[in-house]
Amino acid sequence: MTTTSNAQTPALPHWESKPEDVTGAIREIKAALRARIARSGRTVEEHFADLEARISARVEQIKAERGRGEQVWPVIDFADIEAGTVAPELVAKVKERGCAVVRGTFPHEQALQWDRDIVDYVERNRFFETYTGPADDFFASVGSTPEIYPIYWSQPQMQARQSPRMAAVQGFLNSQWTHQSEGRTWFDPDRDSLYPDRIRRRPPGTDSAGLGTHLDTGSIDLYLTQGYQEVFRHLFDGTVESYDPWDAAHRTDAVNYPASTMCSAFRTFQGWTALSDMGHDQGVLHTVPIPEAMAYLLLRPLLDDVPDDELCGVAHNQTFPISWKWHPLLMEAVSGIPDVQAGDTVWWHCDLIHSVAEVEDQVGWGNVMYIPAAPWCPRNEAYAATVREAFLTGSSPSDFPEEHYERDWEGRFQPEQLNEIGRRGLGMTD
Repeated sequence: MTTTSNAQTPALPHWESKPEDVTGAIREIKAALRARIARSGRTVEEHFADLEARISARVEQIKAERGRGEQVWPVIDFADIEAGTVAPELVAKVKERGCAVVRGTFPHEQALQWDRDIVDYVERNRFFETYTGPADDFFASVGSTPEIYPIYWSQPQMQARQSPRMAAVQGFLNSQWTHQSEGRTWFDPDRDSLYPDRIRRRPPGTDSAGLGTHLDTGSIDLYLTQGYQEVFRHLFDGTVESYDPWDAAHRTDAVNYPASTMCSAFRTFQGWTALSDMGHDQGVLHTVPIPEAMAYLLLRPLLDDVPDDELCGVAHNQTFPISWKWHPLLMEAVSGIPDVQAGDTVWWHCDLIHSVAEVEDQVGWGNVMYIPAAPWCPRNEAYAATVREAFLTGSSPSDFPEEHYERDWEGRFQPEQLNEIGRRGLGMTD
């Protein structure tokens, strides 16, 4: 096989904002990608067949483990992260699967108390009397009571975000990435930005349709923007065997098109903190625990069975969908988390396909705080400036709908309560 260097390969067409003619742009980029891959000496079909064989082997391994009743998700004790004694084979499993449950990130009773404190916070500020319903349709609501609360600045959320225990877990996860390459330092693994997100409270007896299988990294911008073309250069140059989902090169430069589903920050891992005990069969998180599956997703639309103006369902202003129609191999590997207790944290690589299972007549509460790992880098530093303003005014962060429920709320976390981790995470000190 022969390959050509990037310097000899014509640049791909790209649009730094959504093109007016999206259909035309899709046709143009697909033709350019096919031509670029052909320069490697292999057709798209040959290129994809090699990748599919490798992914298929991973899928079969996951299915075999499930069949034997083994746990697909790596489970780590926080005490081992704190002591630096996580077993090498467990670290390797995190890299292989791209996800992990960290037991006891916070003490069980502390997490339960945080859950009670959130209830007190929303009730004393008459949230349910003023709540007007979901401002976006990305998450479902349950009856007249929200499942996802557009709350960002409660005491529990901020205490967890600036906790040394959370920082230790985030640092461990960030360290799984290659953060220095091509002569650049892409991010600081030991300093996280405080990316504010919402909370979920799902009561016992709930019937929930869950959340479909999808990807959060981006949508058509993964194909059409120059930044993401650099991130996924090996896929588009015909050198997929060199693609490393743990290499941060260019990820902190790439940006998404403005959209209701975008994330302005670079997250190494998405994550949440359990505020209640949850059974593995009670409408919980599932993933396709194969980080390299991103290569499959991005190359799949280039095959001949996909219309020239189609990206297997990918569209602007929508999450990247994964389906039985276009991705049956990957769907076979969807695997749920184990039982978790309040205080455990759950993490998945930013490129990991994931979903939330449906549930009928849920047993127990299903309550979480969404807190990711978002290491300090120029992209996250820029977003931190907007986060600071939202924090100081009690506003909704700019990545989320402009609801601003907390601006005048009693008991909101205050600037004087920030510790050093919190100040650094908001860019208020170096």
